[in-house]
Amino acid sequence: MMSSRLSVWMYSIFFVLICMFYKCTARNRDTLMELSLQEYFSILQTGKTSLVYFSQDDITVFLEELKKAAGPLCSYGISVAKVNCAKEEASKYCGKENDLTKAYLFRGNILLREFPTDALFDVNAIIANVLFALLFNEIKYITSLDDFENIENAMKGKTNIALIYVRAIGTPEHRAVMETAFVYGTAYQFVLTTETALLEGIGAENSDIISGSLFFFHCKVVLDLTQKCRKTLLEQPLTILNIHRFLKLMDAPLLTEITDDPEKVSTIHLQLGLPLIFILSQQTTYEADKNTAERVAWHLRGKAGITLLLKDSSDLNIPAHANVIFKRAEKGVPVDFLFLHDANSIISLVENNVPIQNNEPVKEYEEGEMETLNLGIQDDQVVETVYRDRKRNLPLELIIELTEETFNSIIMNTSSSIVLFYANWEAVSLAFLQSYVDVAIKLKGVSNMLFTRLNCGDWSNVCTKQNVTEYPVIKIFKAGEKPVIYTGMLETEYLLKFIRLNRISCPVKIVTIEEAEEYLNGELYKELTSYSSVSILGVFSSSMTKEKENFIEAGNSLKGYVITGFYSEEDALILSKKYAVTLPALLLARHKEGKIDSVLLSNSDAKDIVQIIKSALLEIFPEITVENLPFYLRLQKPLLIFFRDGNLNDKDEIEMLPLVKQKHLETLIPCWLNLKTTPVGRGILKAYFKHLPPLPLLVLVDLHIQGQVSAFPLDQTINEKNILLWLQRLETGLESPITTLSDEEWKPPLPAYNFLSRMDATVPYTEIAQFPTKNMFSCAKTTDLQQHDKGHSEDKSVIRKERA
Repeated sequence: MMSSRLSVWMYSIFFVLICMFYKCTARNRDTLMELSLQEYFSILQTGKTSLVYFSQDDITVFLEELKKAAGPLCSYGISVAKVNCAKEEASKYCGKENDLTKAYLFRGNILLREFPTDALFDVNAIIANVLFALLFNEIKYITSLDDFENIENAMKGKTNIALIYVRAIGTPEHRAVMETAFVYGTAYQFVLTTETALLEGIGAENSDIISGSLFFFHCKVVLDLTQKCRKTLLEQPLTILNIHRFLKLMDAPLLTEITDDPEKVSTIHLQLGLPLIFILSQQTTYEADKNTAERVAWHLRGKAGITLLLKDSSDLNIPAHANVIFKRAEKGVPVDFLFLHDANSIISLVENNVPIQNNEPVKEYEEGEMETLNLGIQDDQVVETVYRDRKRNLPLELIIELTEETFNSIIMNTSSSIVLFYANWEAVSLAFLQSYVDVAIKLKGVSNMLFTRLNCGDWSNVCTKQNVTEYPVIKIFKAGEKPVIYTGMLETEYLLKFIRLNRISCPVKIVTIEEAEEYLNGELYKELTSYSSVSILGVFSSSMTKEKENFIEAGNSLKGYVITGFYSEEDALILSKKYAVTLPALLLARHKEGKIDSVLLSNSDAKDIVQIIKSALLEIFPEITVENLPFYLRLQKPLLIFFRDGNLNDKDEIEMLPLVKQKHLETLIPCWLNLKTTPVGRGILKAYFKHLPPLPLLVLVDLHIQGQVSAFPLDQTINEKNILLWLQRLETGLESPITTLSDEEWKPPLPAYNFLSRMDATVPYTEIAQFPTKNMFSCAKTTDLQQHDKGHSEDKSVIRKERA
């Protein structure tokens, strides 16, 4: 009986100790339990997790921090205790002096981890290290990009990834991540790194100055293993609240569709203080609107909620002009009805905190009124690009800055110099400067190639001598040759192609039949075939001096755009017979198709040869882009455009190519346009139909005679037979056009200026002569200058004024 009562009493005491130990936060969060060895090891038998420090001296800084950590760790079911070794018998944890500089993490009576006390330097380090040790199997620590790519591939189609960078283990950011992972560890794959090089590998910027960052990789929706997971960056500091809020937003649907009153709609975005964007749609434009909404939603994920509002299915009082509704998180604030031109405008509305204004109809100005306008901004999209990238530090050290004193000496003493003439206050120049730097980076280390720049705002007299009156302009200077002007698009890949093709002599002199065959097969300049899919070879007999000179002149004018070569040896007739062509002739090697076409040259001067080559380069069923459209328009034929929201498929080619090859469409230019790669096509269709019609769609556009636009019937299948019948009905007048384009001349929104004349002239502004520009962009002044230029600009301006 006595033994039974004693057992009950001992178990009661043991239960009280357990309750006191694991309910520490109920009384005092700063309580650090002090137990004897016997009491503590009795508690270990319960299987709970505990952090224990064996001490002989109570007066330590570490004990103060351990005391602060007791409460938070208790919240996660982790007890914290101190055992005073001075009052206890010897044990393996109290026996050695160096053991007293460690803390021990137990799960039950199993030792999980030993921590040197200098690693637990404060309360954040204690909590972070303990939770990190417990979550060792849930959180992957990696040090290289290869490690992350292996995890990313393993998680595709299964789980999303939270990749976290912290400066060091034990920082406040590390603690915040561990506490969050303790709650969300099974919902995502957490990955931790302290390597900035890994961040650079995934495209993160400014990784050298941030204390911590979190990237959420959306891998669960990726079913194609060759596809990369999209990522979203947490742009706030790494705190528990910010991370929790961010993960909630990542779990929210990318896009929702509603028909309800926007005033009554509430989502998690509004609950977390973010705005909600409603993109209005109707049945006829649903697919295109949904694509736009998804694009905006990915870009603004974590910053705003995106909803597609179906107007056809709702009875709402929405202004006719509105296509976007903006709803703030604040209660009682009415929604704003807006008209925004494109997806970028919606994104800018949120990211750049563009103020909401009532949208008024755009005023059309007469030509005489233009001079009185404020011409500060002429191209909003370009200015927006400059503003968005204003904090981007460009590696301008790769580009030598020229001055009036150094221009001639550097150009004359360099075998190949590329010069960017620009103005450091002008938006288009600043936008293109970034592309120019990207090209310099791609060609870094290429011998005999020097990238330079000249700021015409400081050295206008040099630009005037070089006949530069508009910006930006690229010229390539080579020793003993006339400078070549780049007239292509202001974009990295186009400029890179132009520079690479300029590195070879043009036209190339071919001296043997074997070399000519290598040239035509694409082997001679194999590394350049990706930039020029067609190689042109002029073949002449040795006596055709004038014809050869005309071809060389034509080749020089096409330098940088196509590879040209010529063969005029005694055995030229061998090539003539092999390709069944009479000399002089052109052989066009089309590397993609693997075939060689021939064109007869007879009594053709250099200009004629240029036109022959340009015409020969045109495809029989081309994809229309911003770059090649002018070439096809010059043919003065109606355009038969096949609009698609993506690339052509096999069925499209089966239906269209036979019509082209059988020459049923000789009076037209059959072509196709991909709205995904050339989004301006959406604006074109809206101009034709007043809305975006369902795709794919075949449209005949006659720009040169009557300006009529005709659409293939939407209720018919696009096939060879129906297309021919439709074209016949159009020709006989049985089919009416959907619209007639205005014969109004297309002009830029505002006129361009000879800025050098404006800067140097002493006459009033209105008396300065204005010159038309070839550049499709207008010019705009910006206050966000590159810092590198800003300091030097002020000094050089002073020098220029003193000389004047």
